[in-house]
Amino acid sequence: MPDETQHRTRTLSPAITADVPTKTPAPQAAQAPQTAQAAAGPSPWLLRLVTIGLVLTALNLRPAITSLGALLEEVQDGLHMSAGAAGVLTSVPPLCFAIFGVMAPRLARRFGPGAVVCAGMIAITTGLVIRPLVGGTAGFLAASALALMGIAVSNVLMPVIVKRWFPDRVGSMTGLYSMALALGTSLAAAVTVPMTNALGGSWKAGLGIWAVLAAAAILPWIPLVRDRRGAPGQPAAHHRDVPALRITRSRTAWGLACFFGLQATAAYITMGWMPQIFRDAGVSAGTAGVLLAVTMAMGVPLAFVIPRVATRMRTQGPIVVLLGSCGLIGYAGLYLAPAGGAWAWALLLGISNCAFPLALTMIGMRSRSGAGVVRLSAFAQSTGYLISIPGPLLVGVLHQHSGGWGLPIALMAGLMVPQMVAGILAGRDRTIEDEC
Repeated sequence: MPDETQHRTRTLSPAITADVPTKTPAPQAAQAPQTAQAAAGPSPWLLRLVTIGLVLTALNLRPAITSLGALLEEVQDGLHMSAGAAGVLTSVPPLCFAIFGVMAPRLARRFGPGAVVCAGMIAITTGLVIRPLVGGTAGFLAASALALMGIAVSNVLMPVIVKRWFPDRVGSMTGLYSMALALGTSLAAAVTVPMTNALGGSWKAGLGIWAVLAAAAILPWIPLVRDRRGAPGQPAAHHRDVPALRITRSRTAWGLACFFGLQATAAYITMGWMPQIFRDAGVSAGTAGVLLAVTMAMGVPLAFVIPRVATRMRTQGPIVVLLGSCGLIGYAGLYLAPAGGAWAWALLLGISNCAFPLALTMIGMRSRSGAGVVRLSAFAQSTGYLISIPGPLLVGVLHQHSGGWGLPIALMAGLMVPQMVAGILAGRDRTIEDEC
């Protein structure tokens, strides 16, 4: 009997094991505390800690990319990069997200989501510290890849953590961290150039300073490093108890992956190339960075509103069409009058880029279980980022060979149509469990 009781104790969540003695006289005596604790759920301070961790993590999921976009010309000159090599550099983020995002579910099952996100923040910090110190393109790419590896696993696990810790608030919590992500994105775009000037004009200092914010994001996850269950009440064998889903059989999963990939293509082209488009049109470097910041800042309020609206709708197709239409108008303006209507195009493209929080929300809505969300998040994001890899590279090649921005902008606008089609498919009222 003691051996059986000890085994039962080990299967309880961390909050429960603290109150259950290791030698209980009878299994029935442990049942009441277990039920009461499960009903009570996680403690408020722990939920607050997870919320702080989500927000700080989200703030760090884009500065490594948008700070580089604001200083791309200086980095090219400093490292003697061609336009083609710069195109490769802008394709590194989705490549890393696709490769390392696949690893996130397995790592989360073995070490726990909190530990993996903590390791991700450490990787981001280390990569941002090393990146300005290297002297060549290869070292710069390697350090960038290390930071992007941390971003990749955290990208995949954000919807998972929300689904597990806040199952009754998926829309609002997704909106909260999406808003923080947009804030970090726009902040890096807006202040990188001024900070670089304040730090002596060195692009290395302007890029390296963002390691400080990444280091702060490590702290909230440290108490959760040893929690391998994801949330109280989630058994360690959670993933093994759910039959394996053949997710590739789901049309919704494929639609969501294509929608995610095409919106990521638009986002990374925007972050990597839009400041340069404005600068080539006669806009100053500082103003071009602010315009990118405006584009990213549109996601701050809308990233909080759109998930809440989306969770109240049976299908999310109308939102997909609205966002895509804004993108088409923005690209048309960028082609016809890039400098004259710069602020309007920045606003419209910012609205269009809010397809990202919508995609994250649909990941949480298109599965009934936490295990399903893990698989869907990994599949949609990894496949989606694979789809997005050629986009930024193609823009660089087209720009280099055409000598202008007409063809790249036409490519961006053309990709918006299949994005809307895929989004309508992904937004239908069904789950992957139904289709698998």
